[in-house]
Amino acid sequence: MQDRTLYARLLGIEDPWRVTEVTLRLDEEQAVVVSVEMGPDAALLCPKCQGQGSRYDSRERRWRHLDTMQYRTILVADVPRVQCDEHGVVQIAVPWSDPKSRFTALFEALVIDWLKEASFSAVARQLSLSWDQVAGIQDRAVRRGLARRKKQRPRRIGVDETSFRKRAEYITVVNDLDRNRVLWIGDERKKQTLSAFYADLGPRGCARLESVAMDMWAPYISSTREHVPDADRRIVFDKFHIAQHLGRAVDEVRRAENRELVREGDGRLKKTKYLWLTNPDRMSTQRWEGFAPLRDSQLRVARAWAIKESAMMLWGYIRRGWAERAWKGWYAWAIRSRLEPIKRVARLIKYYWDGVINAATTNVTNARSEGLNSKIQWIKRKACGYRNRQRFHNAIYFHLADLDLYPDSLQSTHTKA
Repeated sequence: MQDRTLYARLLGIEDPWRVTEVTLRLDEEQAVVVSVEMGPDAALLCPKCQGQGSRYDSRERRWRHLDTMQYRTILVADVPRVQCDEHGVVQIAVPWSDPKSRFTALFEALVIDWLKEASFSAVARQLSLSWDQVAGIQDRAVRRGLARRKKQRPRRIGVDETSFRKRAEYITVVNDLDRNRVLWIGDERKKQTLSAFYADLGPRGCARLESVAMDMWAPYISSTREHVPDADRRIVFDKFHIAQHLGRAVDEVRRAENRELVREGDGRLKKTKYLWLTNPDRMSTQRWEGFAPLRDSQLRVARAWAIKESAMMLWGYIRRGWAERAWKGWYAWAIRSRLEPIKRVARLIKYYWDGVINAATTNVTNARSEGLNSKIQWIKRKACGYRNRQRFHNAIYFHLADLDLYPDSLQSTHTKA
């Protein structure tokens, strides 16, 4: 098989295009150069409307392709520009690459596969690319994926914020809790940020929502109440956020009591922070038994711990009335506890009562959002941070939105299940 025929097969070059020359250049370029041209009688089609036009001129373009052995492979072609009655002078589409890309579709697919496994810098180093070239391939992949994605109609969503930079700069991430994927990303964590998502979702999409899991962030609550019908029955305040508030309250009680005991020469509470905060289900038998003298004592922190653990048992109710009775009993105990940190959490729960009861009866949590948030922080660490917000958005979409990322010409070989 001659070189031209071989490379035509390897590149998928078909009529009206043909390979005219294959050259191994051992100069500074150190590359296999594959020259391609279009037949003189080929119809010239506008890539925007597919209407036939007349040749205006042609311009040489070059694309990086998959390596041939140890040599880079460069595809070179004079690509015609067509005079279209509707769109003016435009360059025709080529079958081996997406518009405006300097890489063949197969090479971009290789980079996409690499990016799923390694950092920008590692991909750039292994494939002899610049950081911006790798980022450009990822950006194009995300644009393709978002354009292909069907209109979203989620039933249960999670709303969470994650840090963009250290100086209290945040982005808002909306997740589909049923399909465990990112739906939407917006800058900052303001009311108008989440309102932009609801505007994209539309009135019918908002009405379809059954649950919106979030933390107790007032702008998110306000936006949801404004856009989602019967929002107070759909907003869910995740039990893990309640556990965090109660855990901090228990530790505040412990620290204050420890200071008093130390002044009296009693060191019982020294280095016990994580005994009070660890989930009992995750304690070893030996540790649980060793914890017994403290948790069964008359210490204030033991009382605070008992109130916290009692709250953790008030989830998974079938009927709303049962849940409300149980939480009212807990609230009465907590508010009369004479432990100010616990009382603050009790008042917080009363203020956000509907969302807590919704969480207790729907079994919806924001755990998947928290899991995705951890993955987002991993993405940020892997890239050593991001200076550009859109690049950060695109990295999240790339890894966590379950998008169809590959170039159009490769859809038959990279079709999603």
